[in-house]
Amino acid sequence: MPSTPTVIFRQAIDALLDKDMPRFIALFAPDAVLEFPFAPPGQPRRVAGQAALHDYLIGYPDLLDVHEIHDVTIHETTDPEVIVVEFTSTGAAVATGQPFELRYIAVLTIRDGQMVHYRDYWNPMDAQELLGGGLVPS
Repeated sequence: MPSTPTVIFRQAIDALLDKDMPRFIALFAPDAVLEFPFAPPGQPRRVAGQAALHDYLIGYPDLLDVHEIHDVTIHETTDPEVIVVEFTSTGAAVATGQPFELRYIAVLTIRDGQMVHYRDYWNPMDAQELLGGGLVPS
């Protein structure tokens, strides 16, 4: 199967649901950039490079137990390397068991079967409230 942006996005979702962060991180190019335009003060707005992405994302399953990713809508663009994705993530905060439902819009650029740019538009205030103000990677 070709590594289209949609295929790579679905592989990323499968890795998240499997709590396989090394597999998720491996989908990023070595020089990939992850951006959070709505990051609150004290949170990174940009994480660049696969090593930094690893450090930022590897502990995600220790914070949030994602049970399901649903309401997925993938919008293709005029650029064959870019998709815009809307989705909802539901699960529970690991420390408290408090359930969550978080909505996302992401703009992904995928080249040669790897994510090279992931711009994540989500409400970090919801996640911070869920985790008591702790750092929350998306």
